[in-house]
Amino acid sequence: MLVAAAMTLTLLAFLAPLALLVRSVAEDTAVDRAARDAQTLALLVATGDRDAVALAAERMNAAGSFTVYLADGTTLGAPAPATDAVRFARSGRSLTVASDSGREIVLAVQGEGVAVVRAQVPEADLRRGVSRAWLMLAGLGALLLGLGVVVADRLAVSLVRPMGEVSAASRQLAAGQLDVRAAVAGPPEVREAAAALNHLAGRIQELLQQERENVADLSHRLRTPLTALRLEAETLPDPHAGRVAARIDGLERTVSALIRQARQRVAEPSGCDIAAVVAQRVTFWSALAEDTDRAMTSQLDDGPLPAAVPADELAAAVDALLGNVFAHTPDGVSFSVGLTRSGDVARLVVADEGGGLPGLTGRGISGGGSTGLGLDIASRLAASGGGSLRAGARSDGRPGTEVVLDLALVRPVLTSA
Repeated sequence: MLVAAAMTLTLLAFLAPLALLVRSVAEDTAVDRAARDAQTLALLVATGDRDAVALAAERMNAAGSFTVYLADGTTLGAPAPATDAVRFARSGRSLTVASDSGREIVLAVQGEGVAVVRAQVPEADLRRGVSRAWLMLAGLGALLLGLGVVVADRLAVSLVRPMGEVSAASRQLAAGQLDVRAAVAGPPEVREAAAALNHLAGRIQELLQQERENVADLSHRLRTPLTALRLEAETLPDPHAGRVAARIDGLERTVSALIRQARQRVAEPSGCDIAAVVAQRVTFWSALAEDTDRAMTSQLDDGPLPAAVPADELAAAVDALLGNVFAHTPDGVSFSVGLTRSGDVARLVVADEGGGLPGLTGRGISGGGSTGLGLDIASRLAASGGGSLRAGARSDGRPGTEVVLDLALVRPVLTSA
């Protein structure tokens, strides 16, 4: 639009004077042609041969309007009344005047008295060819405008298309597709931006890979103390040896899952049955609740409650919520676990009768002497599963803390045998 506006103004600046020039040239051409014919007729009038003058005037009137006013008052050629210009020419002066019907050329011829030759140029002759010329100029202007807009559009596309590809690549990178790279094309500035984005994407990929390896290495180091704990557990008398060994097995499975998750480049889509996972973790923590003299109440729906979250991540979130109860309340404090279905949402409620939240302020920050990551793990799981996490005072008005984890349910995929 900017190019079209600029070209329109430029074309108007050139074509408008050119159009006026064309009209002026057409008028001058018609007047000059009539003046030459009038001068030719005036030469004949000067000879005094009336027959030759009458014949010439008749021939010229086929292409114009010529009248000869002789000194004796005789009129030859096209009949026309004497105008003011003709009467003025009687004084011996020739002139050209504009009239309502066109241009009037009068020539005074000296002889036996003053004869006057009058040529009338009608308006149509003055404008002959002007309309056609103006149409040609308008067509030329429209053609140039169209060509200019097309060229500007192609030039804009050559600039905008690489920028669009860089923008699309940045959105894909933001969505987690770290292998995407922008095409280095277009103007120098766009190529530089694309190269910088590609370098940034590569650097992010390297840093993430390094972080995964560090987490995996750190997790792998836990296997040595776990092995030592297993050996120590085997020396314990029954039934403590079996219970401790079972807990060590669970911890080892968690570490193994952490290593696998850390080494994954992209999380694979997976799902689980919320009811089955929660029931398993509640059974695991019930033994510890019994050892610490805690009354544990559980009301769990039978399910199935399918959700689009990995089973190990859900188990880690449930362990974090239940672990907070044991970490932030003294032994003997009772708690409850509830799992219900409400429409397309599964709700897990963990409520205790302790002293309330220890003042969590953010990830890795806790006022209760912990790492502050437990609720963050559950919160990130809720966000990935299309749900939410709320923590606060109990909704029934009793003292203590209540944590509510909502997860969106999905329809199970049916397969035919």
